[in-house]
Amino acid sequence: MNARTALRIAVAFLSVTLAVVAVTTLDSCGTGRDHRVRLTIWHQDRIDIRVILQRQLDRFMQLHPEVRVEQLFKETEELRSGFIIAALAGQGPEIVYGPADQVGPFEIMKIILPLEEVFPKDWLAQFDPRGLTWYKGHLYQVADKLGNHLTLVYNKKLVPVPPRTDEELIRIGKTLTADLNGDGKTDRYGLTWNYTEPFFFIPFMTGFGGWIMDDAGNPTLNSRGTVDGLKFIKRLRDEEKIIPNEADYNVADILFKDGNAGMIVNGDWSWAGYQKAGLDIGVAPLPLITSTGLWCAPMVSPKGFSLNANISEEKKAWALELIRFLMSAENQMESARELYTMPTHMQVQQSDFVQQNDILRNSRIQIDRGRSLPVVPELRAIWDAMRPSYQAVLAGTMTPERAAEEMQLLALRRIKEMNE
Repeated sequence: MNARTALRIAVAFLSVTLAVVAVTTLDSCGTGRDHRVRLTIWHQDRIDIRVILQRQLDRFMQLHPEVRVEQLFKETEELRSGFIIAALAGQGPEIVYGPADQVGPFEIMKIILPLEEVFPKDWLAQFDPRGLTWYKGHLYQVADKLGNHLTLVYNKKLVPVPPRTDEELIRIGKTLTADLNGDGKTDRYGLTWNYTEPFFFIPFMTGFGGWIMDDAGNPTLNSRGTVDGLKFIKRLRDEEKIIPNEADYNVADILFKDGNAGMIVNGDWSWAGYQKAGLDIGVAPLPLITSTGLWCAPMVSPKGFSLNANISEEKKAWALELIRFLMSAENQMESARELYTMPTHMQVQQSDFVQQNDILRNSRIQIDRGRSLPVVPELRAIWDAMRPSYQAVLAGTMTPERAAEEMQLLALRRIKEMNE
């Protein structure tokens, strides 16, 4: 561990310690008469999910007035690093909620508990198996949402029928891309998305037959699929000119919301927001790559609950009761209706609402065509290895062939360093 890393960990540890002391002090000053069992959930969910979660927590506390439950939002990286530091210090929330890829790092640190012995098999059998995250022979997360995946979102005003293949995507995109005011600059694009980030590149990598790692967790970035996927992104931008020259997440999001892009590649977290912005949207599976006969396959991940290994027996009993409550069919249906998230409860998946809703029906098709997000710790090293070379290709300073090789070499080096 180098000095800079050690300093960051020390500062983070001190921050967590001070926060714990502050909370303890506040609890002892003016709230000493509150003898309720206190549970805390850390999560990284956006505001509309937080509103629904609070509604559900309030109902739980009405049923169980002897318990007080608080939710605490943290950004994704802050949640992950903060929970590791707090849990290693014997502190932290009783429940941590998030995507399944945090399971691997948490298990390595031994800071979350196996769940297969605390939840009955008949209760677990109610849920889609893809919502139960097993790692190294143990169940470490139970999820109420399945997906966290990318799809093609389209503005029905501009795109009445979505494309099925990559060539249809290009044809429709070229029809929509236009200089509307005659100033020589493109005002409307056929397609946009945060194509500068590797996560948003994955569907096109898989569409050309690539994937990030093998079953043993070894990187597989130096593949023909990686090369051809990179060439396809450059083709969309530099040859077909149906996507902006530059577009991070916020730029792409604003272009689509303002009606200046007919289609966007975005995740299930975005759909409700587009509707609230007044757009009449459709959701469609990402296209088939005609040259390979493969569907573009995004990463698919459950989002769910894990238990802090430091939890007391009394709090564990209540935390399990709370998780069972939040995972109920009633609460999952509430989220599905308001947010169009895919439930894990089989009863809700088979309900008329989920089966007949166009957005959820197409979301399910995309999930079924997707690839499971790996939960191994090596995934972080692979993301870090992909980004520099991927962005160098977009900048025109590296060929796709060279980029694929550089990604592979850097991933191997990062994984070796991580395991030393």
